[in-house]
Order: sequence, then C-alpha cells, then structure tokens
Amino acid sequence: MWAPHRLGFAAAHAVLLAATLWWVWVLTLRVWPWAVPAWHLPPTVGHAAIMVMGFMPLFVVGFQFTAGPKWLGMPPPEAHTLLAPVVWQVAGWAMWLVGTHLALVWAVCGLLLVAAGQAWITARFTALVWRSPASDRWHAGIIAVAGWSGVIHLLGLALALVSDAVPLALVWVRSALWLSVLPIFAAALHRLVPFFTSNVLPMVEVWRPWWVLIVLLLAAGVEAGLDWGHALTTDTAPRALMLARGLFELVVGAIVIWLALVWGLVQAMSIRLLAMLHLGVLWLGLAFCLLGATQLLGLRTGVPVLGLGAWHALTMGFFGSILYAMVTRVSCGHGGRKLLADEATWWGFWILQLAVVLRVGSALWPVESVGVWVAALLWTAAVLPWSARLLSWYGRPRPDGRPG
Repeated sequence: MWAPHRLGFAAAHAVLLAATLWWVWVLTLRVWPWAVPAWHLPPTVGHAAIMVMGFMPLFVVGFQFTAGPKWLGMPPPEAHTLLAPVVWQVAGWAMWLVGTHLALVWAVCGLLLVAAGQAWITARFTALVWRSPASDRWHAGIIAVAGWSGVIHLLGLALALVSDAVPLALVWVRSALWLSVLPIFAAALHRLVPFFTSNVLPMVEVWRPWWVLIVLLLAAGVEAGLDWGHALTTDTAPRALMLARGLFELVVGAIVIWLALVWGLVQAMSIRLLAMLHLGVLWLGLAFCLLGATQLLGLRTGVPVLGLGAWHALTMGFFGSILYAMVTRVSCGHGGRKLLADEATWWGFWILQLAVVLRVGSALWPVESVGVWVAALLWTAAVLPWSARLLSWYGRPRPDGRPG
C-alpha cells in the first residue's frame, strides 16, 4: 500500500464489503426469520451510519491525497503516514457492527475511534490547503471544511446514542450526508467532470461556473436545516412548508439534470467510464426531483410519501454510481492500467443501476421488505466482485513497473 489511493481505497472496500454483507444478512432474516439476532442498536441506525459515514469518507481519503496535492501544488504525503488514522477508522467501524449486536458501549467507542482517525486525516489535508501556494484553493478548502463537519457529526451521533435519542441519531446521519459527504462530492465533481469530459470529447468545452457549486452547497444546507428543524419540533410540518420544500427540491433537481446535459451526458454515453460518471450526476438531479415529489404527493395527508425511495436514489444512485466510476478511474489511472471500463466493470455498473431502480420502486411495493432484500442482493452482486477485483490490484505492483 505504497500510494495513498491504495491505502484509502483498500480500507474503504473492506468497510463497504462488511457493511454490505452484514445488511444482506439482516434483510434475509426479515424475509426468512429463522433466527433472531440480539440488537443493542436499531438496525436502521447501524445500517445508515456505516453506509453514509463509513466507507465513503475512506474512499475520500484515497482521492483527496491523490488529486488534492496536484490541485494545491504540494507534494503528496507518504501512504505510511496515513496508515494509523485509516486503521483506526476501519477498526472503529468493525466495533460499530459488533456493538450493534453486543453492547452500545462498543458502538460508541467505535464512533469515537472513527472520529479520531477522521480528525487526524482532515488535519493533514487542512495543513496541505493552508500551506499551498495555489491561487485556487476553493475546491480543496470545501473538502477540508466538509471533513471537519464529518468529525462533528460522528461525535454528535455518539452523543445521541449515549443519550438514548435514536430519532436524533438518524438526523445526525442524514445531516452528515448533507453537510459532509455531499459537499465533498459536489466540489470534486464541479472541478473534475468538465475537465475529464473535455479531455476525451474536445467538442465539449470546460464549463464550471461557480454559481452551480453554490447552488449545490446551498441546497445541501437547506436540506440539513429542514431536517434539523423537523427533528427539533414535535408538530407536523405545515403544508405550506412541504409545498415550498417540494418546489425547491424540484428546481434544484431540474438544475442538476440540465447541468448533466450541459456537461455532455449524451456525448459521454459512447465512452463507458465517462458515461458512468455522467449517469451518477444525473442521479443527483433525479434524487432531488424524487425528494420534491415526495413532499408534494404528501400534501394531502400532511406526511411525505415514497418512504426511503427518494433517499436511496441519492445514496445508492448518486453516491454509489459516482464511487463506482471514480474509484475505477483512479485505480486504473494511478495503477498503471488502461483508463477504461471493461466488460466486468460495465456490467457491474448496470447491475448497480438495477439495484437502485428496484430499491426506489420498493417504496411502492406491497411487500416492501422483499423488494428491499432483492435490491440489496443486486447491490451485493455489483459491489462484491468489483471490490474483490480492485483489492487484488492494490496489493500488487503496477503492471507498467512505475512507482505508485
């Protein structure tokens, strides 16, 4: 693991596989309850936390110390200097899964260990941003601030669990997605998608106005604020607020879909690796539209509908697709391999898309647990061979003989 991307990605894949296989086991027991596991945390909390705050920040570690130093004109750190905080995070999430079934103290101590590791990592990256001579440090700066936000949310989640405030724990997880994970992805995509596209498709010019990034960050902040506002009040959301929120989310979704088209979605479909990236951006727009529709369709009853379908369009559709594309790209490009998505990667990506569609649609399924279980099996079929294959790369020298 002598390159930052190898270390960060390997750790992330390990957590991803553990979280995936554990959740499939949980869902299988819901469909065929042949055993009843002990629970010291609600399974939804265990699942949501590790899927949002677990493997995604570790993938970011591999990315931010690979691309980040190039953006900042700074030398990258040696991978071994990042080993301890990365191991802390992996160990912390292992404790989280164990604590979900054995004892709350294990889960809370795991979160504290993860928070310590993420704080160490974020401090290293913040120092790079601070010392950088680059004139444009905005994208890296946003990623650094979002990293600190993630640390705060991990501590908040731990405090909520110690206080036996389970509903508040879920709000901390949702807020972490809006105020930590999404800003990181938005900053990276704003900088890289136009660049990647114009390099392969010269007819598509580099176009990344700052207002686009501001809209995405503003939308994330509004969503987090509304989630917290709803959590801290016992009253049902006024219909006027549901209407305003629904319309706002539809507008944001329309902007992102338009952005995906402007960035070359149609042209990119002829190049697999690029198509995967652009389809991920499209999912962000669709997710906001579904969130808006959830609010508007619930105006009659006063309660949002569609369950977690819209939420999984964001998590599985957007974040899942972007990770599949970006991790593949970085692993190929910085691993001495051709920059392309081969048959295995391409079909795995489309299995992932099928899993997303089924999970979103299962919100309307008469027997939702069966649809969720099948979607989880498809997700596993997409990520298990993908992760196993890339993990085998990280432990071997580059085929071109170069360092890294």
